[in-house]
Amino acid sequence: MSERDLVKEFLSYLAAERGLSKNTLAAYGSDLSKLKDFADAEELGLEELSRSEIREFVASLSVDGLSVNSINRVISAVRGFYKFLQIDRFIEKNPTDDIDTLTKGFYLPNFLSEDDVDRLFEAPDTSQETGLRDRAILELMYAAGLRVSEAANLNVRDVDLDSQIVTCVGKGNKERKIPIGRSAAKWLGEYLEIRRRKETDTKNLFVSHAGKPITRHMIFSLVKEYSEKAGLEGVSPHTLRHSFATHLIQRGADSRSVQAMLGHADISTTQIYTHITDDHLRNAYKRFHPRSTSGNFDPKSD
Repeated sequence: MSERDLVKEFLSYLAAERGLSKNTLAAYGSDLSKLKDFADAEELGLEELSRSEIREFVASLSVDGLSVNSINRVISAVRGFYKFLQIDRFIEKNPTDDIDTLTKGFYLPNFLSEDDVDRLFEAPDTSQETGLRDRAILELMYAAGLRVSEAANLNVRDVDLDSQIVTCVGKGNKERKIPIGRSAAKWLGEYLEIRRRKETDTKNLFVSHAGKPITRHMIFSLVKEYSEKAGLEGVSPHTLRHSFATHLIQRGADSRSVQAMLGHADISTTQIYTHITDDHLRNAYKRFHPRSTSGNFDPKSD
């Protein structure tokens, strides 16, 4: 059964079993179409989305400017949809079991710690051609904060190792130049030595063993494979982009610079990572500062 059929089955169930009005059913359909768009961008079926990806979807709603009430309505529709799929045995585990409606702010996107990034990068077997390519992909996506489509569509000429600059075309067909560090440049350089010897007519930077352009789905699959090998859960290509932005902000980069590197049209989209950093610092303080919870503070006493 196709994804579209699953949604139709759910809407038919709501109409028949719960007697919902046409307007309410239309609202459910609209909310689930947002989830469908997200799943399509990840090249996954609706029944394949994980808990982590559902959280990223919720975070994307806040980034898109939806109000808390609107986001909560979408969450309610999505939870009902997956409960229906579980009851009818389209899925075994409900990925929305612990996805609550928002009481304040928004869900923050998932990101890796710096140690987790290191573990992920060690997962490919770089003694093999495919492993070397995959290490270069992982390094580059994290070093430049690339979207999965941007990484898949890069051409060989888009990488300038001498200047350590990558040029990519993002949303709205907008071109941006992004600096990369020595680690990514090193692995790209080693991969390019093999890539240039390969007999292929394609100009794509990343290619399969047979010389065919690598696809978005292939990148998603390799990220999933290596994250599982590294013992990491819920990692997608977009997690690397989130990690890129979060680590820059945590280390003191200004929002405008991160905005330019991510290719965000609006600074408010980038500022979600400032909130991540705020929470990160606040939680670190509460956890490690010896007097973070001691004493009786009366704000009116000063």
